[in-house]
Order: sequence, then C-alpha cells, then structure tokens
Amino acid sequence: MPPPTQIHKIPPAEAPWALLLLADPERKQVEKYLYTGDCYAAVQGERTVGVLVLLATEPNTLEIMNIAVAEDLQDQGIGKRLIAEAAKIARQKRMTQLEVGTGNSSLDELAFYQKAGFRIVGVDRDFFVRNYEEEIIENGIRCVDMVRLAMRIE
Repeated sequence: MPPPTQIHKIPPAEAPWALLLLADPERKQVEKYLYTGDCYAAVQGERTVGVLVLLATEPNTLEIMNIAVAEDLQDQGIGKRLIAEAAKIARQKRMTQLEVGTGNSSLDELAFYQKAGFRIVGVDRDFFVRNYEEEIIENGIRCVDMVRLAMRIE
C-alpha cells in the first residue's frame, strides 16, 4: 500500500518539471504561468507524484494552469485529490469559479474534467496553433483548439 498523498505549496524553483511537461509540453508556455501562479506538489513519502499550478485569471476565477500525475500512478485518485485541493483553495480565496483549458485532442482529460464536475463553456479556436511552436498530436488527432471548462464553487 502506497504512503498517503500529501499536497502542499512549493516555490517555483522546486517545481517538478517532468510532471509539468506531461500536461503542457512546451517549457516556454509553462514558464509564463509557473512564476505568476501558485504551485502545489502531491507527495507520497519522498516522491512527488503530482503537480498543480493555480492562477487567479479574472475576478472571482481561479484557473488550473497545469495539473499532472506521474504516469505510473494515474487512475488511482491522485488527480481527483488535486482537483479537490484546487476547489478548496478557490473557496478559501473566495472565488466563485474554477476553470481549466485542455486540448481538443485530449480525450482522457476532457472526460476526467467532466467527471470531476466541470462543464464545457467555450472553445479558444486555434490556441495551440498560435501559441505552440511544435505540433501536438494526441489520440491521432491534431491539437489545435483549447476547450475551456468551468466549475462553480459553492
């Protein structure tokens, strides 16, 4: 049985780049929000198993800029714990909405967010074409649009 997962805030200098780049493959893009947002690590024992970066983007809105779980530990509830932590932080900051964006080709992630209570609220057409140097292909689909999702915080 793995040790319990602890989630705590960490400075950007301690951010687990291997995990951050699982969720967002372009380091330049990650650097844009890592140093302006708040970074949290999910840790089991001595191992960092997940990461979460949050950024206040609009009045009353907290956005998940990056969320990732080590590939060998996915589907074990760590991602759900990170989403719950993001919602808790949003409530503490008196935010009314939690948002996230993901690629149109990120089928597993789209399902994950919707199961967690997010609803699709829009599409940023050609986001990945405009902002990423390298083409992204997932599930045999070219990633071009960002699907925007939101969850109301009670």
